[in-house]
Amino acid sequence: MAEYQPGVCNIGAEQRRARRLSGIGSFGIAVAVVLAVALDVLPATTLWATAPFVFGGWVGLVQDYYGFCVAFGALARYDLSGSGGTTGSVAEAEAVAADRKRALWILAVAAVLTVVTSAPVVLLGGAV
Repeated sequence: MAEYQPGVCNIGAEQRRARRLSGIGSFGIAVAVVLAVALDVLPATTLWATAPFVFGGWVGLVQDYYGFCVAFGALARYDLSGSGGTTGSVAEAEAVAADRKRALWILAVAAVLTVVTSAPVVLLGGAV
């Protein structure tokens, strides 16, 4: 049985799976746009449109990896029901602060990964 851990774990297996699939789907959209640009179906400037999808993909995968949902952290909630745990709200101020700190950290990691993985594609696409 999984247990809620402030700033560490606030989602169980089902919630992690949902975030993983969301991340993969988001990356799929970005790849489709890149392929459309490579095949001259869309202009190279369209590559900038992939950034939100790449960011969403990284957010989903990082949440899955760490077992921590950004939105639940920001809203002081947890859902471990898919792993034999419980679902509920976080009331303790220290736990809420730890959750929000982890949520911001996950967003920062996803933002860095987005820049690292998107910039070369956008820059190379503009040069083609």
